Amino acid sequence: MSWQTYVDDHLMCNYLTSAAIIGQDGTVWAQSNNFPQFKPEEITAIMNDFAEPGTLAPTGLHLGGTKYMVIQGEAGAVIRGKKGPGGITVKKTNQALIIGIYGEPMTPGQCNMIVERLGDYLIEQGL
Repeated sequence: MSWQTYVDDHLMCNYLTSAAIIGQDGTVWAQSNNFPQFKPEEITAIMNDFAEPGTLAPTGLHLGGTKYMVIQGEAGAVIRGKKGPGGITVKKTNQALIIGIYGEPMTPGQCNMIVERLGDYLIEQGL
């Protein structure tokens, strides 16, 4: 199965606004058509927060120039952010980041479940 299929069939079919699977080095494995153009330093900052949880909290999580307020997550595994009625969930796997961005009417819990379930599956597969 291609990485694009994971994005299209497992993330976007669930009404996320946009989604991507990005290697921990910042290379895009697959993404939705409308996934924001991000800067390498934004991915570096996310990876730094996984290594040292809490580093993004003071400045916020930035992706594609959008700033999300960092809310509860799971240290070293999941970062969650909020911006207005929408937000972002980032799940770290062994090799990649699964990123889901949502807006109304989706709830934060729904986004978390979709992104984290795919991330857990990929971890079980050694990815």
